[in-house]
Amino acid sequence: MDGSLLLPLALLLLGPTGARTDTFKACLSGPDCVLIQSKDDDFDWEQSDTRDRTSSSPWIPAGSSFLFVNTSGRYGGQRAQLLLPPLKENDTHCVSFLFYQAGGREGVSPATLNIYITENNSPLGVPVFNSSGPAYHIWKGVELAVSTFWPNHYQVVFEAVSTGQRGILAIKDITLQGHQCLSTPHFLHIKGVEVNAGQTATFHCTVNGRPQNNLLLYLQGMGGRQAVAKETKPVNSRRYVASFDVENTTKGDSGRYRCIAQSERGVGVSCYADLTVKQPPVPIAPPQLTAVGATYLWIQLNANSINGDGPIIDREVEYRTMAGMLIDTTPVDKPTHKIGHLDPDTEYEISVLLTRPLEGGTGNPGPPLRARTKCADPMHGPRRLEVVDIQSKQVTVRWEPFGYNVTRCHSYNLTVQYRYRPAGALSREPLKDELREEEVYDTLSSVPQHTVRNLPPFTNVSLRLVLSNSEGRKESEELLVLTDEDVPGAVPVESIVGSSYEQQISLSWREPLQTYGLIRQYEISYKALSSFDTEFDLSNQSGKVFKLANETSHMFAGLSPGSTYSFTIRASTVKGFGPPVITQFTTKISAPLMPAYDQESPLNQTDSTVTVMLKPAQSRGAPVSKYQVVVEEERPRRQRRGSAEILRCYPVPIHFQNATLLNSQYYFSAELPMSELRAPLPFCVGDNRTYSGYWNAPLLPHKSYGIYYQAVSTANGETKIDCVRVATKAAIIVTQLTTPYIRIAPAAGDKQLTGAVTRKPEPEQEKQSDHTVKIAGSIAGVLLFIIIFLGVILLMKKRRRNYHSYTYYLKLAKKRKETLSSRQEMTLMVNNSQHTTMVDTHTVNGRTVSSPSSFTLKTNTISTTVPNSYYPDPFVPTAILDDSHTMTSETSSLVQSHYKQRESEREALPYQTGQLHPAIRVADLLQHITQMKCAEGYGFKEEYESFFEGQSAPWDSAKKDENRMKNRYGNIIACTYCMFLSGTVAASV
Repeated sequence: MDGSLLLPLALLLLGPTGARTDTFKACLSGPDCVLIQSKDDDFDWEQSDTRDRTSSSPWIPAGSSFLFVNTSGRYGGQRAQLLLPPLKENDTHCVSFLFYQAGGREGVSPATLNIYITENNSPLGVPVFNSSGPAYHIWKGVELAVSTFWPNHYQVVFEAVSTGQRGILAIKDITLQGHQCLSTPHFLHIKGVEVNAGQTATFHCTVNGRPQNNLLLYLQGMGGRQAVAKETKPVNSRRYVASFDVENTTKGDSGRYRCIAQSERGVGVSCYADLTVKQPPVPIAPPQLTAVGATYLWIQLNANSINGDGPIIDREVEYRTMAGMLIDTTPVDKPTHKIGHLDPDTEYEISVLLTRPLEGGTGNPGPPLRARTKCADPMHGPRRLEVVDIQSKQVTVRWEPFGYNVTRCHSYNLTVQYRYRPAGALSREPLKDELREEEVYDTLSSVPQHTVRNLPPFTNVSLRLVLSNSEGRKESEELLVLTDEDVPGAVPVESIVGSSYEQQISLSWREPLQTYGLIRQYEISYKALSSFDTEFDLSNQSGKVFKLANETSHMFAGLSPGSTYSFTIRASTVKGFGPPVITQFTTKISAPLMPAYDQESPLNQTDSTVTVMLKPAQSRGAPVSKYQVVVEEERPRRQRRGSAEILRCYPVPIHFQNATLLNSQYYFSAELPMSELRAPLPFCVGDNRTYSGYWNAPLLPHKSYGIYYQAVSTANGETKIDCVRVATKAAIIVTQLTTPYIRIAPAAGDKQLTGAVTRKPEPEQEKQSDHTVKIAGSIAGVLLFIIIFLGVILLMKKRRRNYHSYTYYLKLAKKRKETLSSRQEMTLMVNNSQHTTMVDTHTVNGRTVSSPSSFTLKTNTISTTVPNSYYPDPFVPTAILDDSHTMTSETSSLVQSHYKQRESEREALPYQTGQLHPAIRVADLLQHITQMKCAEGYGFKEEYESFFEGQSAPWDSAKKDENRMKNRYGNIIACTYCMFLSGTVAASV
């Protein structure tokens, strides 16, 4: 129910002169019933009168009428409330009633009776009386000494709470008596209390009467908080004061409190008093930071807005370190405040404290301001810096330990600064500009030290420690130290230069870029890795040499040709050898070693073939790739007295078909692969077969040939050739003196040395195996002597006679001017229409030289039996001095010099009319020309009388190859290059 009550029509009041007693009728309806059922309960009270009807329940007590609740079928906790009408009393009074419990199990009551006293329509609050306990099956009386007086009013509420047991709870005889309760004390008025939160609120209740041992006194709050009497203190013989403490009060403890005195017969209830709990003030916002220094902080309180209750009577600033240690609390009377004497680089929490009246009025610190002071300059740099260990690439230093009192900043850096220069540098030279730094981490140890690594060995190092923070830095003293030596670096690969020869390699290098000390020596080891010659044994091709520090080159001798060697170079100091550097060089290959031939006699010889024995060559550095047979035509060539010509091999291959076009004296007749010549093999030169593209053409009987056998090795871009002369074929010459006969002329070059450029075997005397050849040689010698003798006589008698044309003298003067002091020979040709005479030797200016033998054949025989593409053209009555047929090859300098020498020996043979003409000295040339102009018989006008006028043959015949050298009109040559002699000039021999 809402607690509103209907007042009864009549309230019995005591007059001023006497006591009154009012009894509330135990009824629930009717005009005389003032008790009211609550509408906020679970079930209702019932009315019963045993005088009117017989009780159907054994628990219903006998007697007058009463009100009861039946808990049968009720759950535990269900309630039934009955309300008395509000009472406004001025005088002391007492409310009494009887209650009865029956039913339930033994020792368990069916319901609990709670008595509530509400004041001024206040909530029920906490019951002042509770009948919990076993059912007694008797009527028990209860007194209520309520000390609430007009103008306040109160109301008594009876509440029956079911325990879930079957039974009844009944009340009757509710009476308001106009006097004090007999067994229950009354209270006087109590006063309200105000405290700050967290403090103890003390209530003082004055009890009417004397203290009793069986009386329970406690303080009851409307919110349910209770406090037992701490002490009682008598006031006089009729009254005493009980004190109650409400400890640790909070804002939630605020409310109405009253004193309760519980006796055996009833309950005394005082009026309510208010407990007011104030919250101490706390600033809402933290203070504001206005300035920061190394030892101070300026703040603004910012305490206008607060949480809690005022008024504020005091302000304080509290600051502490972040570690929680309280430093100080300072009273403040201004809006701003400076906190001084702080530690550098320390974080503080700063709060504002506000205070209100009463004890405990200082509130909690407000929101903290976290602020850190600045760092200060370090007191000094690290001290007692010393070196404890020196190695080649690192130095370890140690210093005196220090702490916050030196750094004056929790965040600091300790770095080691160093710079260096090579140990060999002069002291007056400045250190390197590059300054290196390393951070030191071992700063908290009791023996701090640091190792500077990656230093260059054998180097002067200058180092110092630097202590720095955000506000400044302090340095230690400088320390100078020389790092130890170390093994040197590698020799620069690009500095290694090698020159390769056939059996030697010259090696040079430079010292390492990083010596890391003093170089003591170099170690050079070499080993053969491979060879172009697969049959070569490389197992013993290794070695090692040592060179002093000032020696940076070495010549390795005794190496094998065509082999690749690995060279390993290391430099060393006192610490040992540095890393090796490896390089490779390859020796040049050598020419194959040709087998020895004791004589040049062939195995067999015919007019057009020569059979020789070809033996395998020994490889030197590279396997023999091929063998070549070379046929060289022996032509006249002059040779200085007392000197031997070195045999030069033939690197330029020339086919037989191209020999004439290239004016070559030699051609390749065969090329044999190495696989076909592993053992000695007979070979026929001139067998008219083809070998590897080379035509082995038949040899000409009337020519002299040298048969050469050469081996070729090719590897690594090199080609080496060695050759040997294996046979000589002499020419068969047909000559006619008084009786025609055949003689064999020795081949030119029989006295030459044979062998390759790299091998010069001793010359051998050519042995004649044919008796006819010996006879021809004797005849040639006699004839040579006769011709020389006749020439000497002719020159002595006819020295100033001139039989040559003007053009011939100019040619002779030109040749003498080119050769300066050397003398030239002049070959005389005699024109005879029937036959030609071959001159073996001749004398020019008194000097005798050897000339190769030639052969004499008729013109028609040569032109019909010999191929024009190879054999030289027959002599015509014209001496042709044409250099266009000179063969020069750029393949080999040896071949070039060989052919240039042969070209320089070629002589132009002037046309002869059958008489001999002496040579004219250059000094007499002018005088002789004057005589020729004045005399008649010198042949200027008769120069061309021996030839036909104009064209003597048709053009088609003149343009043929075989007639080009015979016809002036088919091969037009300037007169400057042609020399003719007049018809018949008298001459005496």
